Amino acid sequence: MADIPPEIEWRVTSGLTAYADAVAEMEARAAAVASGDAGELVWLLEHPPVYTGGTSAVDAELLDPRFPVVRTGRGGRYTYHGPGQLIGYLVLDLSRRGRDVRRFVSALEAWVIAALARSGVAAFTVPGRVGIWTLDGGREAKIGAIGVRVRRWVTLHGFSVNLSPDLSHFGGIVPCGIGDAGVTSLKQLGVSRTPGAFNMDLALTFPAFLETLSCPPQMEA
Repeated sequence: MADIPPEIEWRVTSGLTAYADAVAEMEARAAAVASGDAGELVWLLEHPPVYTGGTSAVDAELLDPRFPVVRTGRGGRYTYHGPGQLIGYLVLDLSRRGRDVRRFVSALEAWVIAALARSGVAAFTVPGRVGIWTLDGGREAKIGAIGVRVRRWVTLHGFSVNLSPDLSHFGGIVPCGIGDAGVTSLKQLGVSRTPGAFNMDLALTFPAFLETLSCPPQMEA
């Protein structure tokens, strides 16, 4: 395992964890972190098929509710979670890592992009579009999603990365409200990466993510 600071619990859960159970545990942990009764947490897991709607979700973008639909407190619109998609929940205390939500989101995007690069996938952000993107057949396609919430300066939710999900399951929604671009995965791109291997990619690139959070913003000359 990479050099994970001792104050942060790095938890990996195998199998499928029910979305509601994971959110309840995450919110309880966030409350404990805010009150000083627990340490920070990075939790990697997968969910059974579910559509989740963030604070900006609109009903018109739920096209076919073939799976359970859950409204949640994270930012963003509708997204899909299911087997083959790795979820990263982050319960971090920004009071000790810099009270800058924009910097946190930017650092989170950069972390996922760096982990994907270890698999040979060139990913990037797109101005005006949320999430993590790459090229699939020469066209921009979404390979990861970002959705966070900050309460009492403690972060909740985090990111998802499509390793090998059934991409047809995304057809029940307009993913993140973006209807003119596709969704892809490492498997779709011809890259074979197990959850365990990608978890290690995330662990190896995690220290740089933390360092970014701790660096003061650059002042313009």
